[in-house]
Amino acid sequence: MNHVSRRKFLQNIGLGSSLLSVSGLTLPSNNFINSNNDQKLNVALCGLGRYANAVAYGLESSNYCRLSGLVSGTPTKAAEWAKNYRVPSQNVYNYQNFDKIISNKDIDLVYVLLPNAMHKEYVIRAAKAKKHVIVEKPMALNAKDCEEMIKVCEDEGVQLAVGYRLHYEPTHLEIKRLGQEKVFGQVRYIEASLGYKTDAPGDPNEWRMKKALSGGGPLMNLGVYCIQSARYVLGEEPISVTAQFGPNTNKAYFAEVEASISWQLYFPGGAVCSSVSSYNFAIDRFYAGADKGFFELSPALSYGPFKGRTSTGELNFPVINQQTQQMDEIARILLTNQPLPTHIAGQEGLKDMRIVDAIYKAAKTGKKILIR
Repeated sequence: MNHVSRRKFLQNIGLGSSLLSVSGLTLPSNNFINSNNDQKLNVALCGLGRYANAVAYGLESSNYCRLSGLVSGTPTKAAEWAKNYRVPSQNVYNYQNFDKIISNKDIDLVYVLLPNAMHKEYVIRAAKAKKHVIVEKPMALNAKDCEEMIKVCEDEGVQLAVGYRLHYEPTHLEIKRLGQEKVFGQVRYIEASLGYKTDAPGDPNEWRMKKALSGGGPLMNLGVYCIQSARYVLGEEPISVTAQFGPNTNKAYFAEVEASISWQLYFPGGAVCSSVSSYNFAIDRFYAGADKGFFELSPALSYGPFKGRTSTGELNFPVINQQTQQMDEIARILLTNQPLPTHIAGQEGLKDMRIVDAIYKAAKTGKKILIR
């Protein structure tokens, strides 16, 4: 993100903190997993980069979580965060001593916020330390890694969630309802696209431009949102995909990852979703055309605030703090020792990565690829 986008993002995430009224949650009353038995899930943030600020901000207004631990490879940053968020020194870890977290009873869950290539290692290490885990999307570099992460968490008896914040956002819950309940009839066509203009030459240390750390360009960073929206609205899994890399407008800057990529997902019910994700231009749009009408959002897949309409009128839902809502929804389930719903669990991240793998294969080969 450029600096203007970051400022706007940080402003947007602070809007709205009244969350539980959105979905009518039932409050947990017993069976808390944390040792303090006080209706709070103790969360450690693993990786204190850009997005960690948003999660930490969301935790401040959480009803069911507290920021209790930190993991960072930068001692000065860890010390600053510990001071700002009143995290005791015994709950601050680095990447070398991270495994000692197994003996810390004041931490229940680790939220992995590291570069994509580090997700697998730290999910597995957290699971072996007997901590529940949330991992940011994309879940890993490929579907095979996702499968291994899921298995380790199952073997260790901990739960694995993926940070799908939009699954709890009221506007997105509404477009899911409109699509899956066929309010305007069968959805036949979807456009779901997300992109922004990067600042070339940009930060030379930006990990998203290094394939070894990111796994790819805007498809890995932004495309998951587009894939998610189509799957969620249709309630179906795509069966095949075609894809095309966009032009490389700056070969020095985009030396390792794609500048943009377009793809077309084909669903068993006959619907097609056309998408683009890009670091070359700004786009943030969702559109669904159905037999008897349409519904659309713009902004659609970023941090909002979301605006939308249907063929019968405007969509108008409260603006919430998406990170707070996500954390509270996950925590209330873990606090009562219930299994996470499939739409937020590791299997959901695996489904997305199978599609991402197929999109890259389709773009490289020029062929339509079947999705397993």
